[in-house]
Amino acid sequence: MDTWTADELTRIGAAEELQVSSTRADGTLRPYVTIWVVRSGDEIYIRSAYGATNPWFVRAAASGTGRIRAGGVEKDVTFADAADAPHGAIDAAYHAKYDRYGPAIVGSVTGADVEATTFRLVPRD
Repeated sequence: MDTWTADELTRIGAAEELQVSSTRADGTLRPYVTIWVVRSGDEIYIRSAYGATNPWFVRAAASGTGRIRAGGVEKDVTFADAADAPHGAIDAAYHAKYDRYGPAIVGSVTGADVEATTFRLVPRD
């Protein structure tokens, strides 16, 4: 399976936060880290608020796989490259969902500077 169900998209997209865990070399999961998540179209995206050196991001990029929990959905995922993602739409989704927290924090996950720290979450069986 490499697509989200309509129910999963709705539940994850509506969740205030997402817990993300990357896979270790031995196949076990690292501890979960809580981050923001947005839905754009039929895709789910996450970004590193503190750049490419944020430990959770480094581990996810290195492993390429992990597990997420959000909105009552728990799923194994691939952390897919999002270079060709609709970054303007992703920014708009972050603003719509999280602007109430203020421009400084929302600014940490929007704009051209964070495009390189964007993952598209792809569900795995």
